[in-house]
Amino acid sequence: MNYEKIKEEVKQILSKKRYIHTIGVVKRIEELAKIYNEDIQKAKLVAISHDIAKEMSKEQIDEYIQKNNIKIDKIEEKEKGLLHAKIGADICVKKYAFTKEMEESILYHTTGNIKMNNLAKILYLADKTEENRTYAELQEAIQISNENLDEGILYITGKTINKSIKDKKLIHPDTIDLINEIIIKKWNSINKM
Repeated sequence: MNYEKIKEEVKQILSKKRYIHTIGVVKRIEELAKIYNEDIQKAKLVAISHDIAKEMSKEQIDEYIQKNNIKIDKIEEKEKGLLHAKIGADICVKKYAFTKEMEESILYHTTGNIKMNNLAKILYLADKTEENRTYAELQEAIQISNENLDEGILYITGKTINKSIKDKKLIHPDTIDLINEIIIKKWNSINKM
C-alpha cells in the first residue's frame, strides 16, 4: 500500500473538484489522527481512497455490483450515490489489500454505522469537515469534532439529517442507528455518575 501510488491513481480517476475535496480530507484526517492517536499513514490511505468510486456512472455502478456480488439494501437501490462507499471499500481491499479496519472506514464514511471504530469515525468527520466544505456551521463542526468524536458525529449527522428531510431525500437506517447508539451511550454514561 503505497500512498503516493494510490494518490496518483485517484488523481487520474476523479474530477478536479472531487480530487481537491479528497486532498482536503487527507489534510483534515491527519489533524484528527494526531488528536485521537490514530495511525497517520493508515488514516491518509483511507482518506486518499475514500471516494475512489464516487464518480462512477450508474451503469458502472450496476455492473460492478453485479460482477462483484455486492449486496445492496432498498435505500441504496433508490439512492445510488450511497453505493460509492461499498464499491470503494471493495476496490481498496482487492486492489490495495486494505485491512478490515480500513475497509470498514471507507464502507461507513457516508452513512455511518454502529460498528464504526475510531479510524472510521475520523474518516467520517474528516470527510464532512475538510476545508473546502462551505456550510455555515463548518467552524463549529470542526471545533466539536476536535474535542469529541461522538459529539462531532452527532452534530454533523444532525445537520445532514435535517437537510435530507428538507430536500426530501432518503435517510439510511445505519445513520439513524448510529445516532441512537451514541445517544444511548451518552445516557448510560450520565446515569453512571
